[in-house]
Amino acid sequence: MIAADETFHGTWPFKAKFSTAAGFRQHYIEEGPSDGQVVMCLHGEPTWGYLYRNFIPPLSEDYRVIVPDHMGFGKSETPQDRTYTLQTHVENLERLIDDLELTDITFVCQDWGGPITGAYTIRHPERVKRVFLMNTLFGYGGGQSGPEKTPWFQWIEKHEEAGTLEGILGELGSTVLSVMKIIGFQNSSAVDETWIRAYSSPFPDRASCIGAINFPLDVHYGRFIPYVLEGTTTGNLEAVKAKPAMLASGDMDFGIAQGHSMSDFRGLFPQAPIVKLPGVGHFCQEDVPEVLVALIQQFIQDHP
Repeated sequence: MIAADETFHGTWPFKAKFSTAAGFRQHYIEEGPSDGQVVMCLHGEPTWGYLYRNFIPPLSEDYRVIVPDHMGFGKSETPQDRTYTLQTHVENLERLIDDLELTDITFVCQDWGGPITGAYTIRHPERVKRVFLMNTLFGYGGGQSGPEKTPWFQWIEKHEEAGTLEGILGELGSTVLSVMKIIGFQNSSAVDETWIRAYSSPFPDRASCIGAINFPLDVHYGRFIPYVLEGTTTGNLEAVKAKPAMLASGDMDFGIAQGHSMSDFRGLFPQAPIVKLPGVGHFCQEDVPEVLVALIQQFIQDHP
């Protein structure tokens, strides 16, 4: 867990806030007008809110921007007696949203932020106004992943079967850039000592890596499937499909295949726009932040 007042040489200047509603100390930042429309940005593996550092200033000029760190990531606590699954991350999000009394939320989500948003939205459609997806999927559109796993999940399978995965992902404090490159990090020009320290700091030891180790294992072992399927029994699928939605998709994503994310999106939102981003990798917020912020702003304006 990173110190609350750490700014990483001013690249993360936002005041830390914390909620204990989910039973652990969960960090989030909240910027912009308190009466503005809520834009909540969700990160994935193995990052934290820092991924949105270039989104927060421009979006917070008009919107109430909230960026939480999932349990086990960023400035949030990493309890060792909790399970780290899609379900627990969604339940944590539910408690945070209730604690902050948020409604009419526009979700901006990438990687695991997509399934977390999808599982939350199908259970609480009345709290969600719009969804903006980036290199991710909801999991309710019937998308096909293709005959082969992506390079990231091939790598996960190889090391889990060899018994070496926990050892490798347990060293993210020194290997986070290498791991991100496997998933599809592209913008090497963004990397400097501060960048490395920001993404490495949440993982000082193996115990601190428990969340990052378990995210991909949720897919590898199919642990997420029963919880996703449970969502379809809520009767809210049509309410989800009625939400304004947009997908931005990079073609250099080695974690979630572009065809998979697009087919899942089309299954839910057949008329909604998809913007393809040539040369953009999995961590698109690092590659083309200005492009994505402009898309988000226009998307919100187009769906008042």
